[in-house]
Amino acid sequence: MEKLLPPDIIKQIREVFAQVKNPVALLFFSSKKNCDYCAEIQQLLEELTQLSDLLHLSIHDIDAEADLAALYKVTGKAPALVIAAQEGDQITDFGIRYLGIPSGHEFTTLIQDIILVSGRDSGLSAQTRQYLKSLTKPLHLQVYVTPT
Repeated sequence: MEKLLPPDIIKQIREVFAQVKNPVALLFFSSKKNCDYCAEIQQLLEELTQLSDLLHLSIHDIDAEADLAALYKVTGKAPALVIAAQEGDQITDFGIRYLGIPSGHEFTTLIQDIILVSGRDSGLSAQTRQYLKSLTKPLHLQVYVTPT
């Protein structure tokens, strides 16, 4: 099978992955039905996880493992990726999800999300953290990116 990542990009990713501080779990939810690009995304994630010993990939079927998908609040359609902290068998979910195919600029976002989770710190200011603590009801924040 031909690699998706060319050698020059692999070199750049290895350099960036030097910033990965702690183990990161990548939980990929695909589906055997109606899942455009699932095979390509799985291959991409497999290639990525080979570039750092601190990245761990698990592949799940969103339909066959509906309870696990629900546990990680992966609802709707595949493909979906959960980026979480990992310490041994313990997975800490920070609520970071990636839906769809990480191509173009979204690939950079995926790499940055992995590094962010590995650092175990959001980078938010003390003022923002204090504001978030003051929220009295759940806040559902989504960022949508479309290719242009």
